[in-house]
Amino acid sequence: MSAGISGQAIRRAAGQGRKALVAYYPVGYPDVPGSLDVLRALCGDDDQPGADLIEIGLPYSDPVLDGVVIQRAGTRALDRGVRTRDVFTAVETVAATGTTPVVMTYWNLVDRYGVDAFARDLAAAGGAGLITPDLVPDEASDWFEASDAHGLDRIFLVSPSSSDERIAATAAACRGWLYATAVMGVTGTRTQSSSLAPDLVARVRRLAPNTLVGVGLGVSNGDQAHDVAGFADAVIVGSAFIKPMLAAEDAGDPGDLTGVRTVLADLVDGVRRSG
Repeated sequence: MSAGISGQAIRRAAGQGRKALVAYYPVGYPDVPGSLDVLRALCGDDDQPGADLIEIGLPYSDPVLDGVVIQRAGTRALDRGVRTRDVFTAVETVAATGTTPVVMTYWNLVDRYGVDAFARDLAAAGGAGLITPDLVPDEASDWFEASDAHGLDRIFLVSPSSSDERIAATAAACRGWLYATAVMGVTGTRTQSSSLAPDLVARVRRLAPNTLVGVGLGVSNGDQAHDVAGFADAVIVGSAFIKPMLAAEDAGDPGDLTGVRTVLADLVDGVRRSG
């Protein structure tokens, strides 16, 4: 599997003697400008190291794989008028910081926009590729063609229920890295990291030894990030960044990024302790 643009970000972290942090945040919450502020914060600055990869979520009206926290943020973003094209502004915002952006989206949104048009606009904005949670390689011929034409990474998912054959085929179809879901079910923070995750990553290592693996769904703090970094190439975190923004809005200060920065510092410390 080619490391692609996004995989190179993971390899750069490895070259620094640590694992990579992938931060997910949806465009449009608390509104589009506010989400751009959060994304910039997640990229870090001179005083606070940020994530190695930013995973920009595109809110969808039927988010069957998203947990309650992401659904709440996504629903509010949709109610406030976020549109598919806003994701390209978000990608440009992240790329301008020097951090690598990828987009996570349900396939229907790409299909409605036009597969080649979406790939064209994503590449033009500086995006590295797409994570497609509800698209399997067997049904991705249009995406293979468009991603090849525009030089974009293809990041597919595997789970603990995936067969050996499915894991091998999915890894072969990826460009960049493979997204391993650490738990069965929907996204969301958990008090303990999944015991299924090490076994799943071990299976990927055995079946596709040259594949970079990111593990997500459930990591909520630096200690969990440290644990996952012990066996994965990248640690993916989403709901833990959205929770403080929901709390800030509920407290009447939707622009307060203090909670996000606190969570980011803890998670960065966790992956950097991985060594």
